[in-house]
Amino acid sequence: MEYRILGRTGVQVSALCLGSGNFGSPSSEETSRQVMQAALDAGINFFDTANYYNDCESERIIGRFLKDTGQRDQVILLTKVYYPVGDGPNDHGLSRYHIIRACEDSLRRLKTDHIDIYMTHRSESSVIPVDETLGALTDLVRQGKVRYIGCSTHPAWEIMEALMVSELKGYARYVVESSPYNLLDRRVENERVPLCQRYGLAMVPWSPIAMGMLAGRYPVDQPFPEDSRAAASPQGIYAQRINRGGLQTAARVPEIAARYELTPAQVSLLWVKDQPGVTSPIIGPRDVGQLQEMLEVASMQAGAELCAEFDDLNPPGMAVSHFHNTSGWMKATVPQD
Repeated sequence: MEYRILGRTGVQVSALCLGSGNFGSPSSEETSRQVMQAALDAGINFFDTANYYNDCESERIIGRFLKDTGQRDQVILLTKVYYPVGDGPNDHGLSRYHIIRACEDSLRRLKTDHIDIYMTHRSESSVIPVDETLGALTDLVRQGKVRYIGCSTHPAWEIMEALMVSELKGYARYVVESSPYNLLDRRVENERVPLCQRYGLAMVPWSPIAMGMLAGRYPVDQPFPEDSRAAASPQGIYAQRINRGGLQTAARVPEIAARYELTPAQVSLLWVKDQPGVTSPIIGPRDVGQLQEMLEVASMQAGAELCAEFDDLNPPGMAVSHFHNTSGWMKATVPQD
């Protein structure tokens, strides 16, 4: 397994990050535990979760596994705060009130005394001043409950503002940005990747195989697969990302993958993993079989020829599918037809 420095922290993380969005549903706890152990055995030491995933069950499954197996110290554990975890008016967002309470709840579910990386899951700058959020996160760091902080799917100007406020007020500093980044939506390359490179933030991309679109999971002009997230909610956020342009682009990936003797999912993940500025893309296997397929690219390197072929499919900085549809700030959209 290749290891990379997490921004400017000095912490080394695996070149693939194990995502847990499937833990609890559709993956059972037993399957999830098998996936985690197989990942650890392969050298993955970076786990991603969020209090919001599957009604907090993802955190609970990870917490029970790490406690039962005594492997907490083998994992750089990342979790997030922002999305609703209850019906009350203060059960979401980035206020000091919610952040501190949510962190305590995550610590209990994860059965640990500290979170290695605590991240703001989305931006809320139009409602909450950044110094309110950073002040709460800084207190958690100073209390030893959080080691580092980061953000997910924030616009570049807000990340820069947060870095400036941290510098001016002596607050903890963001060390990670996690954005959607795949062949079908490359808009992160325009500003956020250069910002991360310039100011020492790790880029930890989510959805590197475009929710399965780049794995051939959604054939052109066919209904959503019955067990897919899009089929579960045809008008929901996942279905909104699936459009004709994205599917037509994805349909050209198998030919490229075959030349490298890889599956479409593997070649798509490999490309993201080795893009400039990327630290560790988040993979979300449903079972050990899917994990093993993804692990095969961990020790590979994407060459210039592969990158050029992907640039021909969708040029740098462009998008043919809208994976920023949960950002709350991205105004540019992508046609569905």
